[in-house]
Amino acid sequence: MPTPPRSPDAAPRTLADQLRGWSDEQLAGLLAARPDLVTPVPQDTSRLASRIGTRASAVLAVDQLTHLELAVLDAALASGGTTSVQLLRARVNAAPESVDRALHRIRGLVLLWGTDDSLRALSSLTDILGTRLSKLGPSATVLLGAYGPSRLTTLARDLDLTPTGSRQHDVAAVVELLEDPATVGRLLGDVGPQARAILEHLDREGKEGSVESTERSTSRPGGGPVEQLLSRALLVARDSRHVAVPREVAIWLRGGHTTRHPVDLAPVLVTSERDPELVDRTAGGAAFELVRHVELLLEHWGSAPPPALRTGGLGVRDLKAAAELLHLDERTAALHVELAVAADLLAVGTAADGGSVWLPTDAFDLWSAASVADRWTRLALAWLAGGRLTGLVCGRQNGKPVNALVPDLERVWLPETRQMALREIAAMPSGSVLAAGTGPPSLVERVTWLRPRRPAARAQAVTWVVEESAVVGVTALGGMSTHGRALLTADDPARAAPAALVRHLPPTVDHVLLQADLTAVAPGPLEPELTQRLAAVADVESRGGATVYRFGEASVRRAFDSGWSAAEVHAFLASASRTPVPQALSYLVDDVSRRFGTVRVGAAESFLRSDDEAALAELLHHPRAGPLRLRRIAPTVVVSDVPVELLLPRLRELGSAPVVEAPDGSVRVARREVQRVRTPRRPAPGSPPDQPRGRASAHAAAWIASTVRALRAGDRAADTRPDPALFAVDPPSPASTLAVLREAVEAGQSVWIGYVDSHGSSVERVVDPVKIDAGRLAAYDHRTEDVRTFAVHRISGVRRVEG
Repeated sequence: MPTPPRSPDAAPRTLADQLRGWSDEQLAGLLAARPDLVTPVPQDTSRLASRIGTRASAVLAVDQLTHLELAVLDAALASGGTTSVQLLRARVNAAPESVDRALHRIRGLVLLWGTDDSLRALSSLTDILGTRLSKLGPSATVLLGAYGPSRLTTLARDLDLTPTGSRQHDVAAVVELLEDPATVGRLLGDVGPQARAILEHLDREGKEGSVESTERSTSRPGGGPVEQLLSRALLVARDSRHVAVPREVAIWLRGGHTTRHPVDLAPVLVTSERDPELVDRTAGGAAFELVRHVELLLEHWGSAPPPALRTGGLGVRDLKAAAELLHLDERTAALHVELAVAADLLAVGTAADGGSVWLPTDAFDLWSAASVADRWTRLALAWLAGGRLTGLVCGRQNGKPVNALVPDLERVWLPETRQMALREIAAMPSGSVLAAGTGPPSLVERVTWLRPRRPAARAQAVTWVVEESAVVGVTALGGMSTHGRALLTADDPARAAPAALVRHLPPTVDHVLLQADLTAVAPGPLEPELTQRLAAVADVESRGGATVYRFGEASVRRAFDSGWSAAEVHAFLASASRTPVPQALSYLVDDVSRRFGTVRVGAAESFLRSDDEAALAELLHHPRAGPLRLRRIAPTVVVSDVPVELLLPRLRELGSAPVVEAPDGSVRVARREVQRVRTPRRPAPGSPPDQPRGRASAHAAAWIASTVRALRAGDRAADTRPDPALFAVDPPSPASTLAVLREAVEAGQSVWIGYVDSHGSSVERVVDPVKIDAGRLAAYDHRTEDVRTFAVHRISGVRRVEG
C-alpha cells in the first residue's frame, strides 16, 4: 500500500497533480492495490487520474474496504465530500489511531485525496456509497432549501433570528445554529420527553417520519411534539406529510459521531483448544482420502465416462453413481468432481459415438505418477484459487436443481472470500481452533466486517469454505493445519506445502489380511500399485480406516478378462497377504479358471465354440436362453444372430464364463479401454492471482515497476508537448523533421515526437534517436524501454527535450 504524501504547503489543484507528486513507490503501491487501473496501461498520470475517478474502478476499490474504512468514507461524504483529518477523527466513532490506519489505506487507494487539511472524496462515491452505512439524512442546507419564503421566515423568527428576505442568507443562518452543538443541545432541552423520543426513534431508524400535516403554524411555548421539533428545526418538513431529521441534529444525537456504536471493534472468533499435532494428523488423513477418491473416480471414468450435459454439467444420476462409488454424500462427491476439473485432470471429450463425455485428461496420467503430497497440493491450490460455489450443487435455484460442473456456479468474489476466511483461521494462535457450533458463525461475522459490501451469499459461502477446507485437508477440527498454513503463506506453496504434508500422511502398507469369508482387510492405506492390482480381482465392500475387499466369481473373472492366468492370481494373493490364503478362496479361483474360456464367442453374427459338448448342450436347453436364438451347427459349434457385444454379457448372466475369440483363433483380452482427453490450455493451478507469491510476486512487481516508468515517460512527453497552435501556423516539413532528428542523433539528445501508428491513432513519445536510415528512425523509447523503429513520414511533430 502506498504511503500518502505528507501535507505539503500547497494543496494539489487536481488529482493528476497529486499523482505526479507521488514517488515511484507510492504509485507502485496504488497499481498493486488497484490492478484494474493498468488494463490497459494509461498513457500518463492524467489518464490514470481519469480512470481512478470512473464509477467501475471506484466500485472495485470500495469493495476492498472494511467496515471501519467504509465508516471513515461515510463520514467524509457526510461532511459534503470535503473534510480534514482532524474532523474525521472527531466524527468517526473509533479510536484516533484506528481512524489514522483507515485513512492511510483509503488515501493509498485514492478514494480520498488532497492534504490533511483539505481531503476530497471522489465524486463518484456519492452515488456508490452516500451515507448508507450511517443512515444519516440530508443536511439542513438541502432540507431547508425546499422551504418557501414564508415558512423560512417563520422558522427564522422562531429561532430568534432576524429574517433578511434572502433565502440563501436565512438558510445559512439556520444551518449555522444547527452546526453549533451547544445550540442544538439547548434547543433539545426545550422540547418535551415525547418529542425527544420521536426524534431519537427517527434517528435510529434512519428513515423519514409520517405525520398528519406539516403545514400548521407553530410557536415555541405550545404545540404538540412534532410542532415543537419543527419550530426548532430539529425536524424539517420534506412535504405536507413527511419530516426528516437534519444531518447536523442526528450527529449531535449520536454524541458528535456519525454512528451510534464504535466501528473499529472487529468481531472476535470464538475458539477452543485442540492439540496441534492432532489437527495435523487429521488433516493429513483427509488430504490422503481426497487424493485417493479423485484417483479412483477418474480411473473409473476413464473406462466408463459419464455423458456431459448440453449445458456442460454432470447429470444427477451420474453424480449419484459417483457418490456411491466413492462412498460419499452427493455434495462431497460434487466437490471432488469440481476439483478434478479445476486442477485440469478432467475435461469434456468426445466418445466413440461422437457424443460429449467427461474424460480424464492426459495430465491425469502424470498426476497419478507423482507423490501423494504433490498430488494433493495441485488439488488444494486449484480449490484455493477457484471461483466456483460448489455448495450450491444438489440444491435448487429458481425452482430448478443445480448440477455439478454447470457454468452458473462461477462467482468472481469467491476466491478472495475463501482466502480471507482461511487466513483468519490461520491467524489464530497455535492450539486454538474454531469452537464447535459457535466458531463458524463468528467467522462469518468477522469476514462480513472485513468485507461488508460483498453479496448476501457470502455468509453461506464462508460456512461452505469451512466445510470444504476440512474435506480438502487444509483444516481439521476447526483449526489450520501446518501444510494448510504453508499453502496460504509460503512464497512457493507448490514446494512448501508438500514438504509440510509428508510428515502427517498416514503410512502406507504393502499387504492385506485375507479372511475365510472371501474378504481381504487392508489395515491401512495401501500402496498405489497394490491398490490397482487388488482392484482387478476384488470389489470394495466398505471403506474407512480399514478397507474391506470382497472376492467373488465376477471379480475373479474380471482378472481373467484382463489377461491374468490362474497361476498369476494365486501368486498375487500369496504375496499380498500376511495371512495364509484361505482354502475357499483358492477353490474359487480354480473353479472360475476351470470354467473360464470353455466357451468361445465369435461373430456369425456370432458363434459359440467349445470342446465341451455338454456345456453347449446345457446352454441350448437353458430356460432363459430363448432370446439368444442359439442354433447348433456342429457338436462343438453353436451360432446366433445376436451381436457379440450383446451375447457376451447375456451368457455371463446365465452362469457361463465365455471369452472372445479373434479371427485367428486366439483369445481376445476383454480389458476395458482407457480413454483420455487433451488437457485444457490454461495456467496450471498455482498461487491465487490476487495474492502473488514467489515467482508470481516477482513478476508482478516487475510489471508494476515497468508500468510506473511508462507513466513517468508519458508525463515527460506531455510536459514537452509543443503548442498545437505552432503546428497550425507553421506545420513541420519532412526536411525540418529529419534535420532535428539528425541533430539529436549526433548530439545524443532526447526528443519528443508525435507519431501516427498503423491504426491511425496519434501517440506521443520521448525517444533517444539512434540512427536514421531509408526513411526510418531507430530510437530508444522511454515508455517501452526498448529500441523501436518509426517511419519518418508518420512523425507528425518533433521537438528537442531540454535537459
